[in-house]
Amino acid sequence: MYTEDQGKKLGVNGWVKNTREGTVVGQLQGPHDKVNEMKVWLSKVGSPSSRIDHAKFSNERDIPKLEIHGFGTRY
Repeated sequence: MYTEDQGKKLGVNGWVKNTREGTVVGQLQGPHDKVNEMKVWLSKVGSPSSRIDHAKFSNERDIPKLEIHGFGTRY
């Protein structure tokens, strides 16, 4: 819920999902500065009840147009 709110606040597109292993996976799209701001939030702040041990971001690339519209939580 907090991550979804932060994504919407920053205006990034994408999704997040909690895994059974207690981790979070997702995808972010948007302007570089906003994506980077979201990455900092995910790796340093997170949800109030979260414990962040490590943040790993992979498969980063430029895309010609957004493939996802809006930001949400997947279940």
